[in-house]
Amino acid sequence: MIKKLLSATALVTALTVAPALAELKVGSIVELSGPGAAAGTNFRDGVKMGFEEINAAGGILKEQVAITEYDSQTDPQVSRAMVQKAIDDGVYAIMGTVFSSSTVVNMLVARQAGIPQFTGSEAPSITGMNNPYIFRTAFGSQKGVPKMAKFMAEEMKVKKVAIVWANTEFGKGGHTSFLKEAENHGFEIVADIPTEQAQTDFSADIVKLKGVQADAAFVYVTEEESARFLREARKQGVTMPLVGETTLIGHKVIELAGEAANGAMGHVGLTPDANIPAMTEMVEKFKAKYNYTPDHNAIKGYTAAYTLKCVTEMVGEADSAAIAEKMHGLTLKAAECPGVLMDVSWDETGEMSRESFFVEVQNGKQVVKAILPAN
Repeated sequence: MIKKLLSATALVTALTVAPALAELKVGSIVELSGPGAAAGTNFRDGVKMGFEEINAAGGILKEQVAITEYDSQTDPQVSRAMVQKAIDDGVYAIMGTVFSSSTVVNMLVARQAGIPQFTGSEAPSITGMNNPYIFRTAFGSQKGVPKMAKFMAEEMKVKKVAIVWANTEFGKGGHTSFLKEAENHGFEIVADIPTEQAQTDFSADIVKLKGVQADAAFVYVTEEESARFLREARKQGVTMPLVGETTLIGHKVIELAGEAANGAMGHVGLTPDANIPAMTEMVEKFKAKYNYTPDHNAIKGYTAAYTLKCVTEMVGEADSAAIAEKMHGLTLKAAECPGVLMDVSWDETGEMSRESFFVEVQNGKQVVKAILPAN
């Protein structure tokens, strides 16, 4: 493990986002390799574009931002070492990680150092640990799943549900949240199918799914796993609605799954296909810069950069502790802080609240079927 951590340290990349003498340092710690690379790369690119725009407009408090990238390798212990490396390098804030299994480990290091951390992770446990330095860039599953389940009950008239979920920190959070909502809405669980992180073969799971009578299946696995699952479901002729959170119907999933993604539905906190002018503008700039369509992770990273800018300027200095304190109970209005794209609030735990969307994949795009209110 020591050898692995040492090799990971060598993967730190200093970006030319700002001059070398810049005073404000930010660490971008994400999954640039391993099974989380699709999500991590999107988040990284969103963070990078956000800070490039901020620097071009004069920086934060008239100082340029120097951002350094650190590859977590989708490994919790490597991510912990990278957070410590970033702190040793003098960052005043951290962007990332995305995978919950890493964040629950590395957030303890940032907390001990008093460094605010803006995470793309969605496991409920992350904001349930009384950590005053952790802040979401998207909903935890305990926020998103209730919105999705309510739509399933009231609009789709679902009664019987099968569950397919990743047996990881991320998946367990979504599984627990859905079971609670199933009880609230009177859903009958007719199958409960756990899977493993980075699983490549879903044929046996699909056979189990086809063997039950369900009105819909709730699928809660990561992006790359979702693409494999959807391709196998199409191959075996699954006809029941497949419903999930963002990781089932994100743009990276659509890209990887191709036509097999059509018909999948779910709740998304962020979508590049929302009819919001600021979102559309961000997406077009991103596509022009990186030559691919951003998914929710890219938007998470982009809005995290602007959140840090706006809150730092509200505090009046790059004071990590004061920024963390200011974040609790804060609402940022898009009219006053345009880079956050939508009005957004954080509670005392660092959990986020804002409007979101229920979408269906049609012809390779997310089509918004309903705008869901903040909860």
